[in-house]
Amino acid sequence: QVQLVESGGGLVQAGGSLRLSCAASGSIFRINVMGWYRQIPGKQRELVAISGGSTKYADSVKGRFTISRDNANNTVYLQMNSLNPEDTGFYYCNAVVQRFNGAVVSYWGQGTQVTVSS
Repeated sequence: QVQLVESGGGLVQAGGSLRLSCAASGSIFRINVMGWYRQIPGKQRELVAISGGSTKYADSVKGRFTISRDNANNTVYLQMNSLNPEDTGFYYCNAVVQRFNGAVVSYWGQGTQVTVSS
């Protein structure tokens, strides 16, 4: 009933930029929170950035990444600047959704690979 579709991943050189997008669709009354997580090889999955009542970033991306939302279109973006090889990993979009039937459910996108070469 609810799908999150991501785009924008790929290969970029160190110091470059990528812009990820995630569009939610389906039976959605309201999206309470949208955020980005990543899985880096050898590390625990971590929250990268989240947008809800406030905006938060992982310490490792502060000053380099920017999360933004287009609420009218249920879309969240992650602008990633000054990328370095340590940012390489699989990035997931997450949304906490209140459906029309009143249920509050967390959904995940399919993920997208980000690879940064030196």
